[in-house]
Amino acid sequence: MINLFDYETAAQGNLSEMLWGFYAGGAWDELTVRENRDAFARVWLRPHVLNDVSQRDLRTSVLGQPIAFPIAISPSAFHCLAHADGELGTARAATKLGTLMALSTFSNFSMEAVMEAVTEARREANQYAPAWFQLYPLKDRGLLRSLVERAHAAGYSAICVTVDTPFSGRRERDVRNPLRPPSNMALGNFSAEALKMDTSSLILYVTGQVDPAFSWQDIAWLRSMTPLPIVLKGVLRGDDATKAVEQGVAGLLVSNHGGRQLDGAVATLHALPDVVNAVQGRAEVYLDGGVRRGTDVLKALALGARCVFLGRPAVWGLAVAGEAGVRHILEMLRDELSLAMALAGCATLGDVDRSLITM
Repeated sequence: MINLFDYETAAQGNLSEMLWGFYAGGAWDELTVRENRDAFARVWLRPHVLNDVSQRDLRTSVLGQPIAFPIAISPSAFHCLAHADGELGTARAATKLGTLMALSTFSNFSMEAVMEAVTEARREANQYAPAWFQLYPLKDRGLLRSLVERAHAAGYSAICVTVDTPFSGRRERDVRNPLRPPSNMALGNFSAEALKMDTSSLILYVTGQVDPAFSWQDIAWLRSMTPLPIVLKGVLRGDDATKAVEQGVAGLLVSNHGGRQLDGAVATLHALPDVVNAVQGRAEVYLDGGVRRGTDVLKALALGARCVFLGRPAVWGLAVAGEAGVRHILEMLRDELSLAMALAGCATLGDVDRSLITM
């Protein structure tokens, strides 16, 4: 395995058609899935020369907390369907390398169990790495409050609210070959026993509880219940970014849900400059969607992202080799970024700016 595409091919061979469709598929014609990737091919780099790049420093921070390099793990559901290590393996891999994982509401392991794995990995690696908890805006405000309070108590350092799913996009691969998880598969942050449902029924129940009426006014309510910073995941417009800043949001993850929601939505790389320009440094801006090469990371950073997030590639790593696969995915992309920076004449992330880009 020498790049992320090798892992993707190997993962497809390791997963059933049902699971491959669930992880890899997007909405309707999957135009946005493809465009997320293709957008990077239409942005070009203008490298500097004769700069001392004998050493590169990839260290940065997110919301004031240090990470070893600007590549993190985006929230995605049901990691145990890819490998028994599940979110524990994903979290350990990221933490041992000194970077961030955002845990999905729909994780198979509970947020408390995952934080135990993060804490153990911090001790083993003798370094700190933050972890975030991703939250869907649920109709049941008591349940929503409980999840936020549990995340704070467990030690997560931010709440990442997904804001682009008032309803689930229509993913035709899943319609043709519906996801049928094992009946005993846990949803770690929910109690199937309390709801007296098997896993399939519980998934339908919980996804049906996302509140399509959740609005900007509710962001203020959410901020009032926790001291943790709020990050909004799913912002693609500058005017929405401005509203988020006005609501006191600390970070914006430019994302189209990996092309799984509104097909035809703009590629995240193309949406990024509008969001960055609107924010004007008043909140941090991140990006996910289509990142597969170190040059992709470099382009996103040059256009104003502080950090990029990986969704599907983490699952490919899990499906191939569990925790070790996720670690290798991150190491390869980190090392590609380091080389790309050197070849672009950038010794530190501070040297990476908009002047590197031509479109």
